[in-house]
Amino acid sequence: MKTKETEKIVCPVRSVLDGIGGKWSILIIDILGEKGTLRFNEISKTLGDISQKMLTSTLRLLESDGIISRKMFAEIPPRVEYELTELGKDLLPHIRNLIDWAKKNMQKIEENRKLNNW
Repeated sequence: MKTKETEKIVCPVRSVLDGIGGKWSILIIDILGEKGTLRFNEISKTLGDISQKMLTSTLRLLESDGIISRKMFAEIPPRVEYELTELGKDLLPHIRNLIDWAKKNMQKIEENRKLNNW
């Protein structure tokens, strides 16, 4: 059973993780951390298998959370660039630790999934 103290901790954490915890969010944060400012199509090409709709949705979510910034240029054709904010840069080492952990433990996790028919 959850206590009120646990709920006070879990609710804000769940809310934050809803935005940054998805696989695309994590990868986008990592890519922008590695490559710096990128345009939509550059992010899409780097990720490879993300739909335009999902990329748009994820970028909007990260922007609304203040993790990335979106800069529009009044040019023809229009140019839009994305980059990490200070908040995103603060998050980046934690995302990279998670990615490193996943790489290190990927084989064990895959073996466990096979054992459990996942």
